Amino acid sequence: MADYDSTEDTKAHIVRVAHCLEAVVHKLRVRGGRHDASKLRPPEKEAFDRCTPKLKATVYGTPEYKEACRELGPALKHHYEHNPHHPEFHVDGVCGMSLLDLIEMLCDWKAAGERHADGGDMMRSLDINAGRHNMPDAIRDVLQKTIEEMGWREPTS
Repeated sequence: MADYDSTEDTKAHIVRVAHCLEAVVHKLRVRGGRHDASKLRPPEKEAFDRCTPKLKATVYGTPEYKEACRELGPALKHHYEHNPHHPEFHVDGVCGMSLLDLIEMLCDWKAAGERHADGGDMMRSLDINAGRHNMPDAIRDVLQKTIEEMGWREPTS
């Protein structure tokens, strides 16, 4: 076996991993294209038309934010029940989510936070949501590292 050269096997492995990563990217693109589509039809559309301007004027997690969410009422419940990127969709919360669900959730937090009055603070959002969803430390740590790797630590405003 001393004459074995691993170059071709390694190159084949690199190509295979690249194909697997492309499959993940494809699934994420599909998710991105249909993200929150349920907000575009009843029973969610009317409630989000009414409450989105109120949400935009708030900072995530504040009493004002929570009140605007309460006004969404059954529409928000419906939204959570029909979108697996929300922990509320899963019986086991974040522990029931796939890695793709978690990635979409994190991107959702980023984009939603940017619409708030403070431009969105991802670390604050992570802290609030870790408590809100009884997030295990290991998942919280992975999400924090992802926020850092993506350069999302600072608010956009």
